[in-house]
Amino acid sequence: MIQGTHNAVADPRNKDVKIFINGELFHRDDAKISVFDSGYLVGDGVWEALRLHHGKLVFLKEHLDRLWQAAKTVGMTLPFSREELTENIWKTLKANDMHDGVHCRIMVTRGIKKTPSQDPRLTISGPNVVIIAEHKKASQENKERGVTLFTSTIRRGSPDYLDPRLNCHSKLHEVQALIQALEAGTDEALMLDIHGFVATCNATNFFMVKNGEVWTSTSQYCMNGITRGNVIRVCKENSIPCYEKNFSLFDVYGADEAFVTGTFGGLTPVTQVDGRTIGEGGFGEMTRRLSNLYKALIQSEIEKT
Repeated sequence: MIQGTHNAVADPRNKDVKIFINGELFHRDDAKISVFDSGYLVGDGVWEALRLHHGKLVFLKEHLDRLWQAAKTVGMTLPFSREELTENIWKTLKANDMHDGVHCRIMVTRGIKKTPSQDPRLTISGPNVVIIAEHKKASQENKERGVTLFTSTIRRGSPDYLDPRLNCHSKLHEVQALIQALEAGTDEALMLDIHGFVATCNATNFFMVKNGEVWTSTSQYCMNGITRGNVIRVCKENSIPCYEKNFSLFDVYGADEAFVTGTFGGLTPVTQVDGRTIGEGGFGEMTRRLSNLYKALIQSEIEKT
């Protein structure tokens, strides 16, 4: 079985989900985009992913804020409002009779090109919008087991050429980092910034715990994670010392605990980095506490009217 923070419990209902493409719904076997799509040709697109918990799209505003910011960053004008996109998300969820334990991914590319090219002036359609909703729950067994990391030689880029905060379709450097980790026999990749400090993982954000303090990287070279921000939030609300700072592998190897965060898996403990066991090599006390506080925050979002 594949191990990692995106390891989901198998659900046979996903064989027949309907996919939203530009206003229409298609069975997943029939959901297709042209080979002239900008996202396929040159990775020219942005995306967002969010969770449906007990009938509520949690942290929806934050996810939409991030999507609109990404579109502005790449110079893409979205020809629909937030309300219209939200309606289409719900249209997709209702068509699939989805109410809980759902992972929803929204992808927006610049559109269809008249010929293979990176030039946006050769785009001959409006943006293509795809919404994929699946019944996906994180594997509790995987969460209790934790994940192992390998430090990749692929660095997180500088904001002046590909800002790590941008959720774009160009993910090849992260794929390269993950391949290195898999070839090293671990689950996922830890990535450093251009100065050699710990930045993030290939698909999640990294935290470590030392002497009762929670450390995570500065926001300069890490992904703009909404779960990351919420962990920092619950730390502040519960008087848990939390610092966004530069730190190196020297600190990580001597950490009491470590964990990664993401929209799908929430908090997942890290048991090893580069073959070094972190703490007791399991789900640490602080990680467990923060995981419970994060779950409580989600519950408070669900209960909001």
